[in-house]
Amino acid sequence: QLQLVESGGGLVQPGGSLRLSCAASGFTLDYYVIGWFRQAPGKEREGVSCISSSASSDGSIYYAGSVKGRFTISRDNAKNTVYLQMNNLKPEDTAVYYCAAASYTTIQNMCRRYEVDYWGQGTQVTVSS
Repeated sequence: QLQLVESGGGLVQPGGSLRLSCAASGFTLDYYVIGWFRQAPGKEREGVSCISSSASSDGSIYYAGSVKGRFTISRDNAKNTVYLQMNNLKPEDTAVYYCAAASYTTIQNMCRRYEVDYWGQGTQVTVSS
């Protein structure tokens, strides 16, 4: 069974940090474009960051403008896991965060057009004092 499982969410004060993890089972993340999305109450789902597959020669990464310079996406192929390091968190970062995988897409199409094959169940991130 193909599955993505997120972890690492929680409650953090403004200016704090969290690292989200997305672990895959049933398939190898190396060959997939992986993305992090978020959805706040009453808002549409937003593509936060997407990273190209390990097989891609360009190693490209997309960040939404609202998180650029604060969030970092990375892969650990040995652990079949993708991470989202979130620094200098703001209250507006509060949302449910989802990871996603797609086999035939680009980082732009995944993050901006939601071309996704698999979704995780989500993990709550709350930024509040």
